[in-house]
Amino acid sequence: MLDLAQALRIQAHANALANLRLHAAMATLSREELHARRTSFFPSLMATLNHILVVDRYYIAALHGEADARTAQKRFRPLADLAPLVAAQRASDLRLRAFCDALNAAGCNHVVSLPRAGGRIQRDRAAHVLSHLFMHQTHHRGQVHAMLSGTSIKPPQLDEFLMPSEAHLREAEMLAFGWEERSVFGALPKS
Repeated sequence: MLDLAQALRIQAHANALANLRLHAAMATLSREELHARRTSFFPSLMATLNHILVVDRYYIAALHGEADARTAQKRFRPLADLAPLVAAQRASDLRLRAFCDALNAAGCNHVVSLPRAGGRIQRDRAAHVLSHLFMHQTHHRGQVHAMLSGTSIKPPQLDEFLMPSEAHLREAEMLAFGWEERSVFGALPKS
């Protein structure tokens, strides 16, 4: 039976797989293309990718109970080149995945303190924080995906990472991380 902790673990893996595929597709873009002004909430591919990274780091730090999550967010300096951003995002994704791999029911219900502007502390359950973070990542990856339509790169398929029955569509990405289907998704339901 699939429980909340397992569903969140799958989402953390799916996030890393989607980022891997998206970043691989972008690897041949020039620095100029990565920084070109485009129509979106953030005005370039790199600005959007940096936003995903800084927000990920903030929420992951808060999930880990790090007191300086907000300070670290304010100190963040956007990365100008894709390779260092990809490395930083991968490290962030793996840290998030490790957090989710350790989740159980109690961990899903653990109250996370989120330092906000003006010294306010927001408190929410870890499962809610994780759901919000995954939605945020998906939202902004979608913007990057749309912006890629204005480049020479065909936007990659990013929605093949949640269904256990679609293993054949993610073999390369799973192999890149050294992950096994059964350890991420569990057994397929019996028909």
